[in-house]
Amino acid sequence: MNVSELLRLPWTEHDETATRAGNLREQIERLTTALTETEVRLAELAATRKVIDGLTPPSHATTPAETTTATVYQRIVTTFNDHPEKVFRVHDLHEHLGLPTDEPSINITRSRLGRLVRQGLPEHPGRGRYQKRT
Repeated sequence: MNVSELLRLPWTEHDETATRAGNLREQIERLTTALTETEVRLAELAATRKVIDGLTPPSHATTPAETTTATVYQRIVTTFNDHPEKVFRVHDLHEHLGLPTDEPSINITRSRLGRLVRQGLPEHPGRGRYQKRT
């Protein structure tokens, strides 16, 4: 290797390093732009969530009616599974589950039992009587 080649090596390495630095600056600029856009969108979503939370009554946020209904259905099915030979009247089922025994509540359970019978879970051996399908 002669002296002129030896002096050219730092200049070549300088040019390559300068090119790499330029590419990295471009990447940083693209990433900075993407980060800024993402942070703006995140702020918009946070504001939207705050508005929706402000419009939603607290009772819906903690215990939706659908969850309560699903729980009652599950409790009914569990009762039939726990007592497969027992025939329940709706009123007895309410007492067993600790549900209110007023007429509107009883009628809702009759409707629920009708749906469950159509789905094939309990059977309806007689008027007002329900038991686990065998």
